[in-house]
Amino acid sequence: MVEISKFFAKRAHKATVPIHLLSKKEARAHLDKASALHRGWAKTHGFSAKPDTHIALPARDGSVQAILAVHGDSASPWTTARLATVLPKGRYELQGLSEAHREAAALGWGLAQYEFDRYRKRARAPRQLVWPEGVDQAHVTRLLEATFLVRDLVNTPANDLGPAELAQAAVDLAERFGASATVTEGATLEKEYPTVHAVGRAATEQPRYVDLRWGDAAHPMVTLVGKGVCFDSGGLNLKPGNSMLFMKKDMGGAAHVLGLALAIMDARLPVRLRVLVPAVENAVSGNAFRPLDVLTTRKGLTVEVGNTDAEGRLILCDALADACDESPELLIDFATLTGAARVALGTEIAAMFSNDDDLAADLSAASARTGDALWRLPLADDYDRYLKSHVADLSNIGSTSYGGAITAALFLRRFVTRGQKWVHFDVMAYNNDNRPGRPRGGEAMGLRAVYAMLEARYPRA
Repeated sequence: MVEISKFFAKRAHKATVPIHLLSKKEARAHLDKASALHRGWAKTHGFSAKPDTHIALPARDGSVQAILAVHGDSASPWTTARLATVLPKGRYELQGLSEAHREAAALGWGLAQYEFDRYRKRARAPRQLVWPEGVDQAHVTRLLEATFLVRDLVNTPANDLGPAELAQAAVDLAERFGASATVTEGATLEKEYPTVHAVGRAATEQPRYVDLRWGDAAHPMVTLVGKGVCFDSGGLNLKPGNSMLFMKKDMGGAAHVLGLALAIMDARLPVRLRVLVPAVENAVSGNAFRPLDVLTTRKGLTVEVGNTDAEGRLILCDALADACDESPELLIDFATLTGAARVALGTEIAAMFSNDDDLAADLSAASARTGDALWRLPLADDYDRYLKSHVADLSNIGSTSYGGAITAALFLRRFVTRGQKWVHFDVMAYNNDNRPGRPRGGEAMGLRAVYAMLEARYPRA
């Protein structure tokens, strides 16, 4: 785990460079009152105080005396993320930012420091920020740790993160916070979680099922379920080569629920937490499950396999049925489930489906507060007809190529007990581009919004 403390300092020293982070109007007023040297320097460099721009203001000896930076949305973390990406090595201190926006500023600074350095040395040394006054340092740190855990897990290739290693990551997390974690495999897995076994049985590394539990039994239960396909070849419906390039990230849902669990346990939210991770590799061999096979799920519903590349919903359906056996107060799942969600919303917005309007509204409000983008899509009841099978209770794919994210969510809903409050996130879990604070590679999407919703719903005493 990355040491977040490397990115922040407790106090300033004489070499600390102040960053005046201001609105466009404030920045222009600041320059009007500045020294002739600084006014002239800004004019020479064509600095016009546009949002998300900055200028280094020199001292007489040629060193940097201060940074003048202009934010757009002062509640966004991305202004300070950009600064942390472009400023030279050193220690910095924010000045001028209102108290309400200091947390986002600290978070953005930390997010920009991330590098996946398991296989090579860091390209650049961390830039340090003096903790802004009044910021809840523990809160910012846990969100950074949760995000970095998601990124690290998603970025790790399948040769080093198969079902066994993913299960071990959950066990390690449980040990850190005094939780319990059981891992089911072999004949017991085949009996209790038959679709998880069916999807994963063709791989050399056999499938696992993780059940992590933490918290006081008197507290309301929150259950998290994450899709843990450590690599998805597509199975016998083999993916084209280009489509396979990103498939180490197909365990992104599992990474999300482990990151979210880290934040919940670190904050000691008053909940009884349960985390379920079916961990498999969808591989090809002589015993791989086949198109038109009929699988009997944990819930007893039979599913005709319309396509072996729609395997994520098959492992999730057993986990959702398992979760509902204990009737949690909230059931939340994350999955890198469909390309259709990316077509609908692009790669940077998490698709959200929920059977509870109040829960969805709370999540949308948390998304707006945190700047963590998600958007609700409908559980369109009429589309349920597309899941019809002529030989089984339902098919694992829709009979039409349209509305694929919706039909996938409707498939999952068949395994959620009626009346159970449930939300499903269909996420990319990956940045295709390099942007400040959001480097190319694994990414936590919707995690901060969900945590903010839970923190508001279950406040600490």
